[in-house]
Amino acid sequence: MDIKDLEKKVAALEAVKYIKNNDIVGLGTGSTAFFAIEAVAELVKNGLKIKAVPTSEHTATLATSLGIELLDMKDVHTIDITIDGADEFDSSLNLIKGGGGAHFREKIIASLTKKEIIIADSGKQVEMLGKFKVPLEVVPMALNYVMQELRKLNGMGAVRLKNGIPFITDNGNYIVDGDFGLISHPALLSENLNQVDGILAHGLFVNLTAIVIMGKGKETVTYVRH
Repeated sequence: MDIKDLEKKVAALEAVKYIKNNDIVGLGTGSTAFFAIEAVAELVKNGLKIKAVPTSEHTATLATSLGIELLDMKDVHTIDITIDGADEFDSSLNLIKGGGGAHFREKIIASLTKKEIIIADSGKQVEMLGKFKVPLEVVPMALNYVMQELRKLNGMGAVRLKNGIPFITDNGNYIVDGDFGLISHPALLSENLNQVDGILAHGLFVNLTAIVIMGKGKETVTYVRH
C-alpha cells in the first residue's frame, strides 16, 4: 500500500469510531470513501446495527456487496453521520468535491447530515482552494449558456470526457470542470454558481463539514469547524 492509500485508510479507521449503534450513516463516493465503506462493513459484520445512505450507484453496489443495509435517499429526513472524501480542503474546512462526479448527491446527503466527516490524505490540504478544478453538474441542454456564465465569473470550463465522450453522471448530466484560479472567497463563488440556471450542483462545499480527519503517515490529524 502506497503512502497516499495508507493515509486514506488510517483516516477512515479513525472516522468510523464516531458511528454509534442504530445510526443512519451516509456513505461517500471515491477512492478515499472506499476505505470507509470497507471499515463500516467490518463493523457491521461484527454486530454494529446501522442503515446507510449511498451517494452514488457505485457506492450502493459496493455497500450491498459488503452486507450493509441501505436506505433510499428520498426516504430519509435526517442522517446522523456521513463519511466522505474531498479533492481539496482549506483551514476553514471548505471543500472542493466531485472528482468522481457524484457531488450532487453528496451535497444533498451532506445537507441532511448532523455530522459530516471528511477523510483525506495529506495531499488534499491546501492554503487556498482552486488548484483542483470545481466540478459542475450541468444539464446538457444548458451547456452553452453555462459556459457563457462561467466567463462572466472570470472562469472557464471544459466538459469532462471519459474514453473520448462526455462523462455522464448518475443523474444523466454532464460534468463541466470549472477553472477559477485560486479561490479567495469560496462562499461568494458558491453563491454565484448557485444562481446559474443549468448548473444542478457545483463542487464547492461551504459550511457543510463538521470534521476533517487527515491521514499523515501512519497517524491522523483532526480539524474541527467551530
